[in-house]
Amino acid sequence: MSRINDVFYSDIYITPEKMMFVPDPNTECGLMQISPEDFDDFYSLLERAYNKNPSYSVIYEGFFFRVERSVSMYGITFCMRKMPKKVPDLDILGYPPALVEYLSSLGKASGLILLCGATGSGKTTTISSLLREYLIQHGGFAYTIEDPFEMPLDGEYKAVNGSLGMCKQTQPINDDWGASLRSALRSRPRYILVGEIRNPAAASECLRAATSGHLVLSTIHANNVADAIDAIVKHASAGEMSEDLAFDLLSRGILGIVHQSLIGTGQKRPVVQYLFANPNTTKGDQTRNIIKTGKINVSTTIEMQMTRMAQGRPLFDKPEIS
Repeated sequence: MSRINDVFYSDIYITPEKMMFVPDPNTECGLMQISPEDFDDFYSLLERAYNKNPSYSVIYEGFFFRVERSVSMYGITFCMRKMPKKVPDLDILGYPPALVEYLSSLGKASGLILLCGATGSGKTTTISSLLREYLIQHGGFAYTIEDPFEMPLDGEYKAVNGSLGMCKQTQPINDDWGASLRSALRSRPRYILVGEIRNPAAASECLRAATSGHLVLSTIHANNVADAIDAIVKHASAGEMSEDLAFDLLSRGILGIVHQSLIGTGQKRPVVQYLFANPNTTKGDQTRNIIKTGKINVSTTIEMQMTRMAQGRPLFDKPEIS
């Protein structure tokens, strides 16, 4: 009988009856039951680590697990995501090489890069891989705000340019994402990663940080690129920020929005749709102009950009950041 960490999977589900299920690799969304020999030890750790917050993290035998604890009809249910020991390289995630190259080129830019998609679509893995790429290429200080922690980003990086990078992973202060982001800015980070934009404070502070010289990376739940634009503006304008100001800040701060979904069985592959703005903000740009108007008709621009990239043509006159 194998141990928990000997089984290949990404998600675990434990029922109130203490039965454990993981994804069935032979189907697209089915499950299979497993009975690892160390189940009792793992379950005991889940219970001990619970601190009244239903979202938390545990480390078990060197692996990091993101945990969601909920009260179901018949008792306590656990849903967990097993995270890799190492953040994967960006170029092995299955993205088109031209898209990997372009995203990598934005490491010296400032603005907002937003990954959107459904739950379990790999957004966090992609955005974490991208931050790791920037730290390895350019060095600098990265500050993350996550609840709970997910990918193992914390630590020191040796950059290829001979300098060093450092990442510090933090949790929001008293669940106050706005205060946490303002605190992050006082640390003068080059990069800021916000695990997920899901409330007005996170949205508005991300937009402000993206227009103040930082490179901000985050995720948001959305069905497509246009929905992601609408979602971040609605979040921001649900607080103290007006909708017009939210559209204005987004139009000035956006670098790119990538929608990702995963298809296939077993080793799934990403399917992406994307929209980028010219990182040179002194140049006229169709994407920024569209967003500023508040009329999110971006399908033609998305199609044009994806065609140009597939043909190996640059998206903008000067896609590289000097």
